[in-house]
Amino acid sequence: MATVTDGKGLGMPAEVPGWVGYLLLPLLNLAAAFLLSGVVILLIGENPLAALEVLLYGAFGYPEAVGFTLYYATNFIFTGLAVAVAFHGGLFNIGGEGQATMAGLGVGLVGLGLTGWPWWAAAPVAILAAALFGAAWGFIPGWLQAKRGSHIVITTIMFNFIAASIMTWLLVDVLIKPGQQAPESREFDASVWLPAMDRALGWFGIAIPSSPLNLSFLWALVCCALFHGYVWHTRWGYELRTVGLNERAAVYAGISPARNIIIAMLISGALAGFVAVNEILGVQHRLLLNFTGGYGFVGIAVALMGRNHPVGILLAALLFGGLYQGGSELSFEFPTINREMVVVIQGLVILFAGALENLFRPQVEGLFRRRGRVEA
Repeated sequence: MATVTDGKGLGMPAEVPGWVGYLLLPLLNLAAAFLLSGVVILLIGENPLAALEVLLYGAFGYPEAVGFTLYYATNFIFTGLAVAVAFHGGLFNIGGEGQATMAGLGVGLVGLGLTGWPWWAAAPVAILAAALFGAAWGFIPGWLQAKRGSHIVITTIMFNFIAASIMTWLLVDVLIKPGQQAPESREFDASVWLPAMDRALGWFGIAIPSSPLNLSFLWALVCCALFHGYVWHTRWGYELRTVGLNERAAVYAGISPARNIIIAMLISGALAGFVAVNEILGVQHRLLLNFTGGYGFVGIAVALMGRNHPVGILLAALLFGGLYQGGSELSFEFPTINREMVVVIQGLVILFAGALENLFRPQVEGLFRRRGRVEA
């Protein structure tokens, strides 16, 4: 059977429209996840439709909820893009947690060191520090795969734990605020804080409720545009995709797989590192443990559901941001639906978006093939 590849990592039979892989299959997976979640909620004695209504209202029903949803989505955009750029190079980077953790160290040092600087001068330095520290933590696994043949999955898992251990040591013995027991640094000078979105829009006379949403959301959108331009409109992006699709063909064409593997991990680590800008400079205003909150792992599902395309990643990030925010509202309104139950719902979405992403593909492809024969 003839198969067409769109250059974005998704192969479909020639008679099946491209939008099936990018739109229909993700929607079917999402519907299946919510259907199964509804069964779970029904089994514990609650009304699934009422729970869905609370979930949607808690995520998008009022301005403050939208702010929280976009705040969570910002982190998922960064980690989703990080996973996607590695996927395009044929790599499975699951080290986003560690890369974001080490980037937090870079952002924290900037916040602690640039006392008295205005935010508009400190923010670019913090973004650069996050990119450098995250890229450095992605470079080592990339180099090990490219030069030594070490599997990227194993090394990135190890580096997650190494990053967590380094950060624990630093915050317990080196950077901890004197006179306290909590493993966190002192608070940054208020002048270097990344402005919250309500404050930034207030400069233009636009009033919105206070929320953790800050200007890093705009940087996430810029990263989506830069990602698209790099991967599909530059020679380096073409080389990256060629290596990801067929390494032997890349070598035949004079493209170095080793160089592109390292570059992919550098970019991936830098993108994951921007989580620290949102969390450390934009919200927490101090360096602390476990600020990554599992965003690096959820970014894998975001990239898979978004088909490694920035538009899809943006939509998937909004979905998971809504699940995080709406899930909190759900656990508050329904005593029987505790936080663990919300995690189950999120896990089902991740399951169907990731491991079972091709569950409905044979049936859908068969339907379009039969339709094509009938029309012929």
